[in-house]
Amino acid sequence: MATVQSICVFCGSSAGHNPAHLAAAELLGREMAKSGIRLVYGGGSIGLMGAVARSVLGAGGEVTGIIPEFLVNRERMLEGVNDLVVVDDMHTRKRLMFEQSDAFVALPGGIGTLEEVVEQMTWAQLGRHAKPIVLANIDGFWDPLKDLLSHMADEAFIRPGYELRYMTLRDPMDIVPAIVEAASGYSETELEGNRASLERM
Repeated sequence: MATVQSICVFCGSSAGHNPAHLAAAELLGREMAKSGIRLVYGGGSIGLMGAVARSVLGAGGEVTGIIPEFLVNRERMLEGVNDLVVVDDMHTRKRLMFEQSDAFVALPGGIGTLEEVVEQMTWAQLGRHAKPIVLANIDGFWDPLKDLLSHMADEAFIRPGYELRYMTLRDPMDIVPAIVEAASGYSETELEGNRASLERM
């Protein structure tokens, strides 16, 4: 049975208006550290990105930050992470985030967060990986996306056999256990195969 060693968290470089979003980021970070799961994230120190990373570190967990050079100053690269990787471009950042992660969580965020999680949904839909994907639907933040995806299916743009595989969870306490349970059906070899399959896209 596969063990979840790392989770990639997509989230905003802003904290937003709703304090529940910040609280969820901090709680998720603590739960990941408590479970011995490394955080893989975008490397910034501001907004929900910084909050989840500092929470993991503060609880004794490990963090890998991956940031493109042009965002080092804009997103104020977080110092003190266990592994900080500065890359040339966004494509390299996303590829490394994928390769170093066993699952994906989307906390509230903006267009960048949306693009990152939808890309993982697309790759899963096309059979390139089977890593768990979670929408952290704090206070219903992702409800409009769920409605849009349902509309696409109703209009036959998401066809039978190509359904999207993702979980929607409102309580951040449920995220780590749900990912661990979902991944338990895979072997370590299958997780490695997930990583290799992306290279053949």
